[in-house]
Amino acid sequence: MVAEHATVAEEEYLQTLFWLFEAGLPMTGANLSRAMQLSAPTVHEMIGRLERDGYIVRDADRMIGFTPSGRSHAERIVSRHRMIERFLTDVVGVPWDDVHEEAEHLEHAMTPRFEAYVRASVGEAKTCPHGHPIRVGERIDGAPLADCETGAKVTILRFENEAEDLLHYLKDAGIELGLQGAVASNDGELVELITDGGRSSVTVSVAETVSVLAEPSPPARIALPEQLVLGRERYGR
Repeated sequence: MVAEHATVAEEEYLQTLFWLFEAGLPMTGANLSRAMQLSAPTVHEMIGRLERDGYIVRDADRMIGFTPSGRSHAERIVSRHRMIERFLTDVVGVPWDDVHEEAEHLEHAMTPRFEAYVRASVGEAKTCPHGHPIRVGERIDGAPLADCETGAKVTILRFENEAEDLLHYLKDAGIELGLQGAVASNDGELVELITDGGRSSVTVSVAETVSVLAEPSPPARIALPEQLVLGRERYGR
């Protein structure tokens, strides 16, 4: 039986599950626990609740899948979150590296009337300030910056991990959405870019979370599960 309305806690779990699904990572209790920085027993209890409320199913290997209702709920809350981020950045003026947590607080309290106002305000915006599609399902495939070879021309496409301390690191390093440049070096520890604004460098573990369009492009690969959480705070996705 499907619950008519997901609770705030259920919405947070559905949102994280959709992030795993969208990134191509296994939808497992272990990955969910890692992404939300919650204990395995806590996550196991909520998975059972989501299953009873008709939002997810689990197979014999305990892999998680969405029911149609669960998928619909997850897509709606994810789209709303990204729309709010765009609104806060473009209309209110909140810096893009500060906006994720603010959107987390607002997304559960938004009335349909205010949501319509926000959607009208962001107009034709296609992504959140971190490059994730507002209309879910329109995600553009990219390659991890960590895989790009020296000399490759790159355009920053998306920040896969939206933990705020990680976003602060990227902004301080001069890495922003849409930035174009060339890989000056990639020695397995640091990736350095040359751009019109100078040089920027990030560690390989951070470059693992930055998706780019590259020429030449490295082979397609999903970011490492170990990079699910680099943030100190709870929302490290």
